[in-house]
Amino acid sequence: MDDDFGADAEFLDALASSTDAITSLNSNKTNKQPLPPPPLPPPPQQQRPPGPPAFLPPKIQQPTPQRVEKPPPPQRHASTASGPPKIVQPTPQPLPSRASGSGSSILVSPRQKGNPVLACIKSIPWEYSDIPADYALGATTCALFLSLKYHRLHPEYIYTRIRLLQQRFLLRILLVLVDIPNHEDSLRELSKTSLVNNVTVILCWSAAEAGRYLELYKSYEHASAAGIKGQQATGYAEKLVEFVTVPRVVNKADAVALVGTFGSLRGAVNADGETLGTVGGWGENTIRRT
Repeated sequence: MDDDFGADAEFLDALASSTDAITSLNSNKTNKQPLPPPPLPPPPQQQRPPGPPAFLPPKIQQPTPQRVEKPPPPQRHASTASGPPKIVQPTPQPLPSRASGSGSSILVSPRQKGNPVLACIKSIPWEYSDIPADYALGATTCALFLSLKYHRLHPEYIYTRIRLLQQRFLLRILLVLVDIPNHEDSLRELSKTSLVNNVTVILCWSAAEAGRYLELYKSYEHASAAGIKGQQATGYAEKLVEFVTVPRVVNKADAVALVGTFGSLRGAVNADGETLGTVGGWGENTIRRT
């Protein structure tokens, strides 16, 4: 039967079948994964035309390595041929010690802490130091302090301290504080000990007196013996005057007048009383007593 457009039945059936085929083909393409594209062929190698070679960069020339000379090995002695050389340590040097007391201050042993004598040392500075004695009063002078009250309780103490001094000081002083009433026996014992051990005993009856002794010994550390020596006569007249003034009744002025009058000791001795009376200052009492 024909439709309105003049198409017959066979044409319509063919058109329907072709539509179904196209629909099934599109559905298969949608479900199927696309295949990868085939690889591209390699590019053809371009042959260099014959002719002169192209410009090449200069080749870098590496320096030739040189052998470093090693220092010669140290010579080993026969005793250390089997091992490394022995390291010799420097000899340690002793530090200068202030125990000699050569400075301007009195060195005090730590044993004397709490001693009231320290509070009485005011004119000379003092400081603590590790010394064998109780007080260092100079390079060759030291002092040991002893209380008789303590000596009665511990009589062996002072002998141990004197033994520890050995022969380090020339002048060794034993400063004894007399603080007991009956001290004769103790002082007699200490006097014998001082004679045997070459120790000078100084007695004091108070801490202030003991401190004053320490100050005097330190202040006269470098003083000579000329300060305690009398002026010695050098000429004949001076020696004669010194001899004549030995009796207390004759003073120096009378001796000078006597020597000036007679000129010699023999003339003065052989002179009679009347002649001596003519000398100035020589009266009857002086002539009678001489």
